[in-house]
Amino acid sequence: IKKRDQKPGNVYLGLPHRLDRPTSGLIVFAKSSKSLTRLNKLFKEKKGIQKTYLAIVEHLPDKTQGQLDHFLLKNERQNKSYITQNQSNGKHAVLNYQHLVSSERYHLLKVDLRTGRHHQIRVQLSHIGSTIKGDVKYGAKRANKDLSIGLHAYTLSMIHPVQQKKMCFKAELPKDNLWQAFNHLLKDIELKFN
Repeated sequence: IKKRDQKPGNVYLGLPHRLDRPTSGLIVFAKSSKSLTRLNKLFKEKKGIQKTYLAIVEHLPDKTQGQLDHFLLKNERQNKSYITQNQSNGKHAVLNYQHLVSSERYHLLKVDLRTGRHHQIRVQLSHIGSTIKGDVKYGAKRANKDLSIGLHAYTLSMIHPVQQKKMCFKAELPKDNLWQAFNHLLKDIELKFN
């Protein structure tokens, strides 16, 4: 940023959201403390922010599309979340999913987050029997060689905190063979990301 924008002094870089370590994909950075404050507010209130993920799962869900609505409880010591029936202890977690395409052994789902909870996509998909490939923490048969999981932050749309214009971003799929095979299959179907 210093070189590209020809800044004479130090540059600022803030982080308004995060991705789980083994997840690939898109992340937003703020170039000023003022924009970070505004972005933090947007992400917290979930106003004008839409995140879409792609997930490679081991088993196809019973329904090809649907909404998952649970309460999640985080175990700090284990760095893991669990679905709980106790609404007073848990945090409300909602996502929508849609089956896009399948290979011989795996299935690709589009996931639209409605809330952003700790390991939300991972625990909710695992709960319905659609464990994410490589996610041994939530029941995958085996880890991926590079210790990644089959979860990719694919698109993000938001209202720019200063310019007030809608902005849409997309992260290319990882270069791994399975992701690229799905990328090839995806070219044959029409995807609409809002």
